[in-house]
Amino acid sequence: MVEIISKRDGPRREDLQVKRLIEQNRSTIVRLADQISGGGYSASRKPRQQPKAEGLIIHVGGSTAPAADAKPSIQVTMNGRVISKDQNTGRQLHHIGDIRNRGEDQIFVLATKQNGFFSPVDESIAEALADLDGSRLAAAYTEEQLASDIGAKLGIN
Repeated sequence: MVEIISKRDGPRREDLQVKRLIEQNRSTIVRLADQISGGGYSASRKPRQQPKAEGLIIHVGGSTAPAADAKPSIQVTMNGRVISKDQNTGRQLHHIGDIRNRGEDQIFVLATKQNGFFSPVDESIAEALADLDGSRLAAAYTEEQLASDIGAKLGIN
């Protein structure tokens, strides 16, 4: 035999008792809520006036202001990347290569497909810097000198 238990219509007796208790003590509850929130409870319950637009409001969406012409410079970053960056904005323009450790030597590796780079430099840049690929850095030839040599070969000064 199956016994079917269905929900009784209307609210439960316990729910009605709790609602009645809350309604009877509403003023005390509101007073306590205002005391705890520093009056914020009653202030949040008041209807607010919606702001009204005065006059004609025009929003123009668009891009940022046009940037000035790029002023490139060559920089060797702290993590050994050799990049061309815009001096006006500080943004990277090109990744030229890396300075890698090979044994005890530091060697400049040009960003080409032959050297295993996914995003190689343009062919014109690769041809101009081909003789610097594999250059060994030492006390006599520093990162700053490498950056100035790359800038001279690319016409960036």
